[in-house]
Amino acid sequence: MTVPFREAAIDLDAIADNVRHFRRLTGVEVIAVVKANAYGHGAAAAAVAALAGGATRLGVAELSEALELRRQGVHAPIVAWLHAPGERFEQAAAHDIEVGISSFEQLEAAATAAAVDRPVGVHLKFETGLSRNGIAPADWARVLAEAARLERIGRLRIVGLFSHLSNTSPEDDRAALAKFEEGVAAAASFGIHPEIRHIAATAAAIDLPEMRLDAVRIGVGIYGLSPFADRSSAELGLRPAMTLRAAAAAVRRVPAGAGVSYGYDHRTAGDTTLVLVPLGYADGVPRHASGKLPVFIGGRQFVNVGRIAMDQFVVDVGDMPVSVGDEVVLFGDATLGVPSAADWADAADTINYEIVTRIGPRVPRRAS
Repeated sequence: MTVPFREAAIDLDAIADNVRHFRRLTGVEVIAVVKANAYGHGAAAAAVAALAGGATRLGVAELSEALELRRQGVHAPIVAWLHAPGERFEQAAAHDIEVGISSFEQLEAAATAAAVDRPVGVHLKFETGLSRNGIAPADWARVLAEAARLERIGRLRIVGLFSHLSNTSPEDDRAALAKFEEGVAAAASFGIHPEIRHIAATAAAIDLPEMRLDAVRIGVGIYGLSPFADRSSAELGLRPAMTLRAAAAAVRRVPAGAGVSYGYDHRTAGDTTLVLVPLGYADGVPRHASGKLPVFIGGRQFVNVGRIAMDQFVVDVGDMPVSVGDEVVLFGDATLGVPSAADWADAADTINYEIVTRIGPRVPRRAS
């Protein structure tokens, strides 16, 4: 079999299975979060797989992401929640996209976009302690009163009430939930009774059952990645969907003392074989993890040597025979013996979310 020059192989069955796992675990609606090109996995294909696994709604950050899903033929409910200043929502209304509302101004813009007999679906977001977007508690009464009025006259349909957790500690998250429940009660006092309430993302959906409410927003978990530093994907019953791999672009036998890559940060200790892997920081390989990134070649794990360049990096495989075109797995499912995205995150002092999301557009996604 010919190994591709470089590719991110996406296991769509894994995405569907991971959604099924969260449906069974939580017993509530799963909102599959496919923002940022589905955390690097390919938004449309991942969305279809998640829906096949039982997700009933999709979540994205920006309206442009939702519109692209519509262009790709995805017709399921979609909610978009991060908007530019002065954002207009006519396109959202025209394509039946639900809008997350974090201010009075956004509420007005959504109502303005409504057409006769076609109210705009909205999810009102309460600020509950994360200090990002969301309606500030001081503005709840004003926004809720107007939202209730706009729903009564058919301009809006209040689909959801939601917020977001910090994942700092169970105590902090429970404090946020208590604040959110104040917002829900305030909404009810104005006659607002939404279809769904949602506050939990992957971590809380797993560890804090009281956070599950009517729906959970699952992002990193549907791609088979753990949100926890102390528990692996396998321990959570999840299967990683992305395998990043490439073909060895060059193989070179060098003597002791040979310099490797820019700056000669690494020199070989003895006669050895160097393998050139054709991905670099332009493709999302973290340069600051030079000399620490694990890869899998010929049934064994190795760590890269020398500086990671824009398009390539080098692996010292010692005396193991390797040929040009042989497969190099950068990361994938650790149960198969290859490095995981979490292993790469540890090497780069970051999180596995970033590792998969940063894989660049030059790397083809092959969904299967």
